[in-house]
Amino acid sequence: MKGFGGICLCAFDVHIIHVGNMANKGTQGLLKSDVFAIKDILKRNVVISVSTVDIDGVRRLKLPLFAILTPVVDIPYEKADAYAKKLGYRRTDIRYKVLAASSLVIMLFQAMLSAFSAVAVKIGFKAFFRPEVVNRLKDCDLVVSCSDENFKESASLFSLNLYWILAWWSMLFSRTWDVLIARFLGKRVVLFPNSIGPFRTFIGRSLAKLALNNCDYVLAREPISFEIVNSLRIRSKKILTSDASLLLPLVNSEVSDLPKPVVGICLGIYSNILSEKEINQHILAYAKAINEAIDKYDFSVVFLPHYISGFRYDDFEISQLIICKLKNKKKVKCVNVHTVDEFKSLLGQMDMVISSKMHPAIYATSQYVPTLCIAYDQKQIGYFNRLGLDECVIPVHEVSYENVLLKIGYVWNRQEAIRSSLKRSIPFLKTDVREAIKLVLEKSIGIR
Repeated sequence: MKGFGGICLCAFDVHIIHVGNMANKGTQGLLKSDVFAIKDILKRNVVISVSTVDIDGVRRLKLPLFAILTPVVDIPYEKADAYAKKLGYRRTDIRYKVLAASSLVIMLFQAMLSAFSAVAVKIGFKAFFRPEVVNRLKDCDLVVSCSDENFKESASLFSLNLYWILAWWSMLFSRTWDVLIARFLGKRVVLFPNSIGPFRTFIGRSLAKLALNNCDYVLAREPISFEIVNSLRIRSKKILTSDASLLLPLVNSEVSDLPKPVVGICLGIYSNILSEKEINQHILAYAKAINEAIDKYDFSVVFLPHYISGFRYDDFEISQLIICKLKNKKKVKCVNVHTVDEFKSLLGQMDMVISSKMHPAIYATSQYVPTLCIAYDQKQIGYFNRLGLDECVIPVHEVSYENVLLKIGYVWNRQEAIRSSLKRSIPFLKTDVREAIKLVLEKSIGIR
């Protein structure tokens, strides 16, 4: 590397882009897993920095990072969310929509300014817009798109609406722009294990193809994403692997007062997709099924909110709404932890987990805990398919009291068989994802 702010010239310099909001414990786990994997695999003097929409949240993780910077251009709905929290707006308020629309216009101006700034750096002048991140992209050895779902256009089991069309387009544009600026500055770019697609519009497909064709390697974390990448005819090298959070080290934090047997519950609603009526139907179905399961199987339940955004119907509020409808309150508690380490440790102490979110299911299954998945997306279906646990999944559009209760019974009564299956499949997937990341890192070092 060329040197930046006193970094040792012999270090291998990695800049991670597309790092999301740390209110989501899945996002926390993915970033920590990526940083851990890079340092563990390279086993050398490596310097890591990140670009993120949540600088304060990443800082609170206390990772060994040289710098925590903004993206090249902001994501409009993330900026609107940040301002709305400060001003006390709801996402349904017209004032929020004005914030989001103005942030969309600002993003286009940022793209123009960042392009001029990159050109200035390329020809030997100083960057004048977002100089810190532009200079990091210029000076680093490798750019990594963080493990997550950075290139998609909706959840595959939901239909699109206008809000999400604009939100996904703006996210795709921002993330594509980061890749193009890095590529313009002559950097190698690799996409760490991601779910990719679905794409529902020409604009979505075009932005994704532009970004992915400018990556040297594209790692897909489940078979459905791998098929989508192949259908887009991406020229980059493609590897099918698994989720990077399988590599997240376990920090034991035993909770001695947990009742036994106990079921961990991580339920949430995909915002701005379901109507009020549909949300209430889901809450009633979950509550009725959990009530009957508690009576039938005599377990306690611990609600573990996964994504606490502070907006209406986040995972904490959904947990509270379900709890209000449960009869035996003595067998019910809600535990709200802030770090992914505590969250994963708690999930590992459960006898069974019920999750409508991706990463609580991964944290649980990686510790061989039998898990029932309420799937809203291909990433969940693909992951459980690779585990050989297709019968442990309910597609979100099939959620009903009867179906949820039936599947709870299926998983509860097959705990030992499911654990045995997980003990066979999880070590294989962990090795597979580590080897995939190792390959792209070693190729990047060898060719740089």
